[in-house]
Amino acid sequence: MFHQFENLQISIIYSKRKTISIELRMDELIVRAPKGMSCREINVFLHEKQSWIEKHLAKLQERKRVLEQLSPFTVAEIRELADRALIIIPEKVKKYAPIVGVSYGRITIRNQRSRWGSCSSKGNLNFNCLLMLFPDDVIDYVVVHELCHRKHMNHSADFYAEVERVFPEYRRCQKWLKENGALYISRLP
Repeated sequence: MFHQFENLQISIIYSKRKTISIELRMDELIVRAPKGMSCREINVFLHEKQSWIEKHLAKLQERKRVLEQLSPFTVAEIRELADRALIIIPEKVKKYAPIVGVSYGRITIRNQRSRWGSCSSKGNLNFNCLLMLFPDDVIDYVVVHELCHRKHMNHSADFYAEVERVFPEYRRCQKWLKENGALYISRLP
């Protein structure tokens, strides 16, 4: 079964869903299938998606190759990014907070491996210093995203409607982060 993907670990997750989907990671293919779907049906689906899987796997392997060649940021580089962020990000927060219609507390700059920003229930905002390496509109999107959490402390449809109201091109920036963020995170010491 699944012989066409010998080099990949294949995980099948059955749940109460109506459709089958796949998620490709560096060395793993995750199949999310409806309860009761047979292995034969899953195999047929994977066979139909084989060219898509191979194409995206090649992209992932190229990204991995690039990541392995990058040198880690130095402590001095991280400090310089944090210093720049302490100047630039508060100005962006100050600009967008009235547009979103919210107040905020402290702004903290960090070098995190898992987040570009966060918002506490008290309205304190945290931002990753690596944002300083990103296009300006991507930084704006992250700021707007966190400020919108002052209205909706979740990622609901209402939350994203608010993000879109303030920053209509947010999906493009989200895509940029998804496609490029790991290149920067991987360089943290």
